[in-house]
Formats: sequence, C-alpha cells, structure tokens
Amino acid sequence: MCILCDGADAGARRSLRCETVEGETASGPSRRAFLGSAGLAAGSVASGLFAGPVRAQNSPDAGGELARVLASPRLLIKGGVVLSMDRAVGDLARGDVLIEGGKIREIRPDIQASGDGIAVIDATNRIVLPGFIDTHHHFYQGLLRNILSNGLLAPDYMRDISDRLTAVYSPSDVYAGTYISALGMIDMGTTCAVDTSQVNHSPEHADAGIKALQDAGIRAVYAFSRGAGPKSNYPGDIGRLQKTYFNSRDQLLTLALGGGLVAAQFQAAREAGVNMVSHGVNNRTEKAFGDLARANLLRAGDEYIHCTQLSAASWKLIKDSGGVVSLSAPIEMMMGHGMPGIQEALDIGIRPSLSSDVDVTFAQDPFTVMRATISLQRLLLLQRADKGEKDLPPLLKVRDVLEFATIDGAHCAGLAARTGSLTPGKEADIVMLDAGRLSVWPLNNAPGCVVNLMNPANVETVFVGGKARKWKGALVGVDEAKVRAETAAARDGVVARAGFAANLF
Repeated sequence: MCILCDGADAGARRSLRCETVEGETASGPSRRAFLGSAGLAAGSVASGLFAGPVRAQNSPDAGGELARVLASPRLLIKGGVVLSMDRAVGDLARGDVLIEGGKIREIRPDIQASGDGIAVIDATNRIVLPGFIDTHHHFYQGLLRNILSNGLLAPDYMRDISDRLTAVYSPSDVYAGTYISALGMIDMGTTCAVDTSQVNHSPEHADAGIKALQDAGIRAVYAFSRGAGPKSNYPGDIGRLQKTYFNSRDQLLTLALGGGLVAAQFQAAREAGVNMVSHGVNNRTEKAFGDLARANLLRAGDEYIHCTQLSAASWKLIKDSGGVVSLSAPIEMMMGHGMPGIQEALDIGIRPSLSSDVDVTFAQDPFTVMRATISLQRLLLLQRADKGEKDLPPLLKVRDVLEFATIDGAHCAGLAARTGSLTPGKEADIVMLDAGRLSVWPLNNAPGCVVNLMNPANVETVFVGGKARKWKGALVGVDEAKVRAETAAARDGVVARAGFAANLF
C-alpha cells in the first residue's frame, strides 16, 4: 500500500493508482529487489525499472499521424509563430521549420516540401520555440516531490533530504526518481537539463541514473556528484563513466563533475577534461573560491549555482574566468539561500541561466522559474526607483528571461553549438505551445504570452533531437500508470527505510 494513502479505502487507492507493485512489500522494494549482480540485475527483474522505456498502450495518434511523424526522416512544422531565440534568424509571425535527420535544416515562411519521406505538422495557433533548458536539478529526488513543502535549506533540507532520505537510496530508487523527473521535465517543455546527481553511493547508483536519463530521451548534462558510504567512488569513478557512457559526442548525454568549491574536485574535473558544476557558491564560501582562482583551477564553462550575496570581487572572478551562472530564484527565496543574484550577474555582464533545483519543495516547471525571476528583478529595481535612486539598470523584459531559459541555458550547459535556439544546423529540440487555449487567447504578444500567461498545460508537443517525446498533450511511448505505480513503490521504500514521517496533509 502507498504509505501516504494508508487508511484510504480500496476504491480511493485504485483511483490514485497507489497500490503496491506486485512482488514488493508495503515498506518498499525488498532487499532482493535491488541487490544482486552489480546491484542492478535483481532489481530489474523484480520491478522492471531497468527494462528500458515502456510503451504506451493508448498514445494519441488519430489517423496514424504520430506514427508518420516517428517514422519520417523529414518533418515540416508549418504555419506557427516562430520564436527562434537566434537574433540572426529572427522571429516569424507565420513560419515553417524543416527538420532533417534530427537537425534543423531551414526556417522561413512557406517552405515547400512533399513526398513520402516527410510528415507535415500543422502549427496553426501554436508558438514554436526551442525547448527550455534547466541548468540545475536533482533528478533523483523525483520520488520526493513536495515532501518538504515548507522546508528551509538549513536545517530541514540538509537534515531530511540531503542526509536522511538520500542515504537509503538503492540503485532502483535512483532510476525511478531520475526517470520520472526527466519525464516530468519533457511534459513541461524542458528538453535539456543539468542533473546534479548527489546520490552516487556506488557505481551502480551512477549507472542507474544515467540509464534513466537515456530511457527518458531527454538531453542532459550528467554532473557526476558525491555519494555516501564505503562503496562511493567519487570523484574517481568519472573515468569509468567517461569510457562506458560518454565516449561519443553524437548523443543526448554529456558529462560534467558536480561538487563544491574543493580543489581536489576541480583538479579531478581538469584531469577528466570536463566542466565543473559547483554548489555552495555564496558569501560564506568566497575564500575557497578565491583559493581556486589562485591555484589556476577555474576554467571557462565551469558552472556556479545560486551565487547568493557574492561580493563584486567574486563576480569578477566568475566573469574573468569565463564561468557561467545558474540561478534558482523560486527556491532561493522559498528555502532561505539568500537574495538571488539576478542583478549582480547582469551588472557585470553575465547572462544567467535558470534552474528549478529541487522539487521536494517547489515546482520544476520553467514558466514558474521565468516568472519568479522577472518579477523579483523588477520589484527590486522599482523599489529603488521609489526611493529616489537615479540611473538604475533597465528592467528585465519578457524576451530577456525567455533567453535565460533557452539560449543562455544552452551556453551554461556547454551546449550552445547544439541546442538553445532554432538555428539551421542545430539539433531539433523544439517545443510547440498551444496559444489557442481560451486561457491565453487572443495572442497579442508572443514572448509575453509564453512568459506571463502560459503554464505547463500549454505544452502540446515536444521534440528532442528531432524525435517526438510529447505529442498533442501526451508523452510518447510511456505507460504512465506503470510509471506512477513503480515511482510510488520506490518512494514508499525510501521513506520507510529512512524512518521518515511523511504527511499527506
């Protein structure tokens, strides 16, 4: 039984799809379900979590249109409002996007293409734009969504999530949490994300997280991060991961090293030739940051997360070293990280990227993150203006935060040559947003509609690398009932083993 539904009648449990998965106990997967050869084989037999992406029984495919889209080497998205996020390409009030071999071939009005090898997709009353990019999310925590609704970073998150609950994760739990997080992101229009995977208690935990990302079909930077216990091999296991999973550039997944402002971790990243993705960048860690700079360990492309209340000197170090910045304004405000560094980044000439961080407390959707960012920056500047300050920086516009969530996110993830804008030659990571819904109609300003009015319900169709991952409102190739059941069972096991008192109300 789902522990959060304990006491509900059988009919209610069936309606919530919270029954215990066959072969598992009410307290979660048995020891046998996740132990065995390499910690994976037994778990895959017991729960099916490592069996690869499941196939939906009833995908929306009226007239076989989706089947044609999936089978066609050429796709033509026709007649949409195109926001390219590429200033050289520009925007089109009515434009077409031609995709060939998973890449964008052409963007302009009235592309003419026909033949058996092409599928035409009607984009009337749709806004067509690059997929959103989330540059910092703890994917494995998908099991624990909103379990810490009112929590603060310290002591609540550090005690309950980072230490207590994370410590009892098995490899199959990592898979379940990562898989549903990735599916949730695709469902909300996020096609690329940085997975800060702070759950690598063994090599098998890392394998599980990577496989979940592969199976979900999202584009991701896997930021290999710390774990706990005697089997953890961090950061040493990064060499094995490179050889096993990241030996080709022609794939959706790339590798980075996640960590803190620790010289040994930065040195490991330098030796592996990968970017560093750093937590704990704030006014209390500035000395460590300066020490890294003096040791010549900072590199262009290294990512710095949060950056709350940093001094001007630290901002200059980031700028001068070619570092990139990920801000999580909703979480930073909600959980007490400190004032988001939006204006500080802009003042020194850094275009920040946006991230959702942890959905144990707050939504992972890009619309929430964009609105929080623009609202906070404008509030703070307008308050300064009300106090009589002169020569203030400009207020953010909706176009700015839309760039933060797309092309600037691609720069932060080190993927700007491949994604982040609708540019001929880039891979076709594309979102189609329904602008004909009564909640946003009539369409008077396209960027404003996306940022100020829309929400995940407007995300109709999603392509990653030219492959349809969401089609007309439903995820493609996903048995959602099975995913819900397996995620709930994994959640129950983690909560029970940690002795955590979950509370539905």
